[in-house]
Amino acid sequence: MNVHIDIRSLLKRISGHTRRDPVRDWLTLLIFSAIALMGIIVWNAWVFDTVVNGGAIGTTTVETQPIFNQSTLDSIRATFASRATEETKYITGAYTFVDPSQ
Repeated sequence: MNVHIDIRSLLKRISGHTRRDPVRDWLTLLIFSAIALMGIIVWNAWVFDTVVNGGAIGTTTVETQPIFNQSTLDSIRATFASRATEETKYITGAYTFVDPSQ
């Protein structure tokens, strides 16, 4: 029953029919801002300490071994090798380029 009366008095004070008190309002705002700032500082200190000590923020993932297909790797190597031979042909002058603007 007491809680019901306290809530009713709180709602009555919040309503616009009460006398305004700027000092009280600013003090309340500053107190809540200071509490929020302290919470942010504590949270960031905890996160920093966790990361410095090698911890992880949130859930940790389990690493799985990658699966490689050898034939795919061989085809990639062959593609890069053919590109390298084409590049050397351009560098050594085996291919000539005629500039159409001249």
